[in-house]
Amino acid sequence: MSLAQILTPSIQQAIQALFDVTVEKIEFQTTRKEFEGDITMVIFPLLKVIKSNPAELGNKIGNYLVENVSEVARFNVVSGFLNIVISDSYYVNFFNGIKDGKQFGFVQPNPAEKAVMVEYSSPNTNKPLHLGHVRNNLLGYSVAEILKASGKKVYKTQIINDRGIHICKSMLAWEKFGDGETPETSGLKGDKLVGKYYVEFDKAYKTEINGLIETGKTEEEAKKQAPIIIEAQDMLKKWEAGDEKVIALWKKMNQWVYDGFATTYTNLGVDFDRYYYESNTYLLGKDVVQVGLDKGVFEKDPDGSVWIDLTDEGLDRKIVLRSDGTAVYMTQDIGTAIQRVKDMPDVGGMVYTVGNEQDYHFKVLFLILKKLGFDWASSLYHLSYGMVDLPSGKMKSREGTVVDADDLMQDMTDTAKQISEDLGKLDSYSDDEKAKLYKTIGLGALKYYILKVDPKKRILFNPEESVDFAGNTGPFIQYTYARIQSIIRKADFDFSAKIEIEELHEKEKELVKQIELFPEVIQNAAQNHSPALIANYTYDLVKEYNSFYQSVHILGEVDLTKKIFRVQLSQKVAEVIKSAFQLLGIEVPERM
Repeated sequence: MSLAQILTPSIQQAIQALFDVTVEKIEFQTTRKEFEGDITMVIFPLLKVIKSNPAELGNKIGNYLVENVSEVARFNVVSGFLNIVISDSYYVNFFNGIKDGKQFGFVQPNPAEKAVMVEYSSPNTNKPLHLGHVRNNLLGYSVAEILKASGKKVYKTQIINDRGIHICKSMLAWEKFGDGETPETSGLKGDKLVGKYYVEFDKAYKTEINGLIETGKTEEEAKKQAPIIIEAQDMLKKWEAGDEKVIALWKKMNQWVYDGFATTYTNLGVDFDRYYYESNTYLLGKDVVQVGLDKGVFEKDPDGSVWIDLTDEGLDRKIVLRSDGTAVYMTQDIGTAIQRVKDMPDVGGMVYTVGNEQDYHFKVLFLILKKLGFDWASSLYHLSYGMVDLPSGKMKSREGTVVDADDLMQDMTDTAKQISEDLGKLDSYSDDEKAKLYKTIGLGALKYYILKVDPKKRILFNPEESVDFAGNTGPFIQYTYARIQSIIRKADFDFSAKIEIEELHEKEKELVKQIELFPEVIQNAAQNHSPALIANYTYDLVKEYNSFYQSVHILGEVDLTKKIFRVQLSQKVAEVIKSAFQLLGIEVPERM
């Protein structure tokens, strides 16, 4: 139970006893640094129902609390704010209550509640994963873990865009220029090999376009008439018609890509419970169109195309079925959402992790599903996020200048290695231990740098800055965790007993207060679908711990009771760091 929850009924009783007024809600905020206090009650809202001035009102409530509530030690009133000082005994009791529990702040799922499905990654099968996919995967995975910790049952899923002209381009280029090359013969990961031929297609296509322009064609005509694009379009038609040879090549090359993706996902530390493939879902939704027409949700134009008119919702008309009867992306997404609930009937909501360029698409999708009468449509959320830039500029894919996810992870590991070697202190490590540590630091730096930023904001990713061992970075937090592990290893005495302390050091109290916030932070992060809240809370906790570390003796403390308490406190901080970083998909090293 939070401090606000403990104090609310006591303050309501105080107001009832002092003023004969019933108040439903009490407003709290964090006490400002320049004033004494652990929690602040906002008095102004009470002035609407109690005729008094803020100072008099605050003093009367404060005195009542000191006399009647054991947790309240003293108070002060500043303008319309009642700053309440909580007794040290409250914090000692709170700490003793949580010290031995593992995964403090995590809530077990309620079996009676509906599950949430979180979709992320959802790549095309014509190229490797890139920096944009990294942000997508890290966000989706972390939000899934946070929702789980908040008490939800969660399924992680992705829909793989495994059909269409893009994969046919890679297939055709491989047929023309590949000479039977495979991941085994080339030594390339499968996704990189297929991506190589996507780039080869683009080069050949540009050459043909330029050749046609030289013969007098316009650029638009040349793009349509280039023989290689016509061949790719023919290949797509053959795929749709079920041509055995084309399907066999499609399956073979897609499998190369899936094998490559699997390695990337393992290295990135993300996973999935269920996979959907566009080749299986692109026809879903067409049957829903007729249902929508019967309900009057959709309307048919004279050319046979089907639309939904959302102008009364401040949006526009949106096509859901072309005049030739083929589905559009919107139709597929409608059908896929419905299919997911059929596959997993306990799903009552979905989170779609997709870039902010699709904001409008998801507004329309969610509105259509609501209008079709699905009760779970009100529990759909678009986890929209901004683009990731590098100092050198934006990412591109067709020209082969994409910021590759595998290369980025390797670069981060190499950067961590270089900085760690410069700092020294790794002489006692074996080569395997060093390699594992470099990867833990490098990936921790990458993940933390991306996740500490609000998802909606665009990121300028600076690899060197992210691996700094000072400031709001992953390695700084990992280093603090490792420092605490060192303290625990050196504690050559039994520190398991419950400790009763009369008076806390100011830094001890601040640290317990920071720990106490963790459950609420998890719930807020889940509600806002924001790993940034977890990341920045952890940084604040670590700053508070380092201030404590600098201000008091821990192992050097002569008073055994205080020494035991400070080791226990250190251990709990480490556990919370580890739990918080678990929610971000970041590992913590036992030593650094």
